[in-house]
Amino acid sequence: MAKWALVVETNLADPAREAELKEWYTGIHLPDILLTPGFLKSTLYENTEPSGGKAKFLIVNEMEADDIVALMKKHSENMDRKRAEGRIAGNLTVRVSRGVYKQVGSVRRRAR
Repeated sequence: MAKWALVVETNLADPAREAELKEWYTGIHLPDILLTPGFLKSTLYENTEPSGGKAKFLIVNEMEADDIVALMKKHSENMDRKRAEGRIAGNLTVRVSRGVYKQVGSVRRRAR
């Protein structure tokens, strides 16, 4: 089964709501993402030195699928359900970029 990453870069719509954004991502949104079968891990990163149009936040979703088109369709359906349930806080973020990447190589440091 192929490994994939869905990478999303976002900025705050309102910098005064940063604590709310982090709480929503870690407490609601990332767990909701993992309800899509094939999504294995969802991680939020913060850019400690954003500059030059770079995003403040990076979300990396690790996935496994033989059919990435079908997986992304299931993910979109899951997010549509969460939106209908009022669990998407679109007013907190402004998307900078989004991309789906297929893993073509990986190296892990060996324990000594």
